[in-house]
Amino acid sequence: MARRHFLISYDISDDKRRTKIFNTLSSNGDHVQFSVFLCQLNPIELARLRAVLHPLINTAEDQLLILDLGKVHYDQPLPMETIGQPYVPPVRTMIV
Repeated sequence: MARRHFLISYDISDDKRRTKIFNTLSSNGDHVQFSVFLCQLNPIELARLRAVLHPLINTAEDQLLILDLGKVHYDQPLPMETIGQPYVPPVRTMIV
């Protein structure tokens, strides 16, 4: 199943809801800025993430944006321009 890059950002007014959203996204992607995550997900993972996130927000007060950035190409970095400090992807290690 093809993985895709997603940029997910949120604007949550309540501290408890914001913390729950942050923790959920932390386990599914890389925290790149204050309320922005970069995730690599396949369609099933995206559906599961949406199912977890939806009940955590107040739809009358909060906003969560999911932007599809396209297919993951492991031989090419995600085309990204920064102004100021460069984006440095976190190094992940798998312990088996």
